Amino acid sequence: MCARCVVREDLESLLKPNFPPDLRLKRLIGILADAGRPESIYTWMNKPAPKRLLTMIGEREVALTHEAFDAYDHSPTAAAHLREILVHHRMLPERRSLPFALFERWLEQRLSELAEWPDIHRPIERFARWHHLKHLRLKLDAGAPNMDTATRSAKQEITEAGKFLRWLLEEHGTAADGLQQAHVDEYLAEGTSTRKHIRNFVHWLHPGRPQRRTITAPHRAAKSMPLLTQSQRIELVRNCLDFEQVTLSTRVAALIFLLWAHPLVKIAALTCDQLEMPPRGMTITLGANPAAVPALVAPLFWEHVASRGNQQTTNTGTDWLFPGFRAGQHIHHQTLSERFLVLGIDPQRARNTTLQDLTREVDARSLIDLLGYSATLIVQHAGRAGVPMSDYVDLRRPPSPT
Repeated sequence: MCARCVVREDLESLLKPNFPPDLRLKRLIGILADAGRPESIYTWMNKPAPKRLLTMIGEREVALTHEAFDAYDHSPTAAAHLREILVHHRMLPERRSLPFALFERWLEQRLSELAEWPDIHRPIERFARWHHLKHLRLKLDAGAPNMDTATRSAKQEITEAGKFLRWLLEEHGTAADGLQQAHVDEYLAEGTSTRKHIRNFVHWLHPGRPQRRTITAPHRAAKSMPLLTQSQRIELVRNCLDFEQVTLSTRVAALIFLLWAHPLVKIAALTCDQLEMPPRGMTITLGANPAAVPALVAPLFWEHVASRGNQQTTNTGTDWLFPGFRAGQHIHHQTLSERFLVLGIDPQRARNTTLQDLTREVDARSLIDLLGYSATLIVQHAGRAGVPMSDYVDLRRPPSPT
């Protein structure tokens, strides 16, 4: 028997779509069995965690609902993967934001872990619910595209705030009400750099104007700005063009990063319609205005669009320029960062160098509209590059809508 037939037969045995009849299960079997690479489906479905989940669905112990997947504790990863397949193929309704729902679940678990320490639990619960949860809901209502990044940041701040309060209790025998500036200074002076993430928590405890705060946590300023030389940057661009042994999607993403310093989070979330081919040549829309794609690299971009990866299993029919492994999802920005290492790209150095080079070539106002960066960041890089800011008045205007 061929792999496709084996997948179909095994899925029918596990999911039992006819006992009782369930059209969604029949459709799910068809989607998985008809995948471009059925061998991958066979490998996945025979792993212990996915196989257990599929068996429980077949026994009707787990329903095809978001609530049932939320409550499934045996393997959240397997449940998340199958849920995304069902959502992508419209067998489950799309949630407003899965990262937000997962954050709410994580928060409840985190607060339950702190319940035995009331002096830590109370301020952390208020900070999490009245600061982070409130702001995440506002972002969600506004249609923010990067909820995954926002929820990760919120998790880190809540976790670090909990560590800080525990340190305060163990080292000084006091709770949040007894916090003093000396405690904050001592905590930030030692330990890892992640301690800087207590800043929002400290300012939430002591609100008000910066000049009038009795306790504050300063920004952690970078001691240096790592840069590349122009010849090193050109060499990295040449690597993207010549290293044919590297995946084409990685080379195209790296070119977008090296040419326009577009943030990795935004590169990962680019869609195919942001690439256009008008009569004057290819353009890519990264900010308010489209940017011209150099003729030398345009063929690579079209080749990638015509043969995007990660579409041989369940992530089919997607509009993402860089599809991810999971159905309906784009690639994760951390994955891109790791793949750039194969091309010799240090993201921080390359981004700083590219932005400084661009500020020398394009005026700040046009650069803001072109790349979608904030005026503050562009002005900082222009200042470091020694560019005279003759158009500083224009920077106070909002970006052009056209």
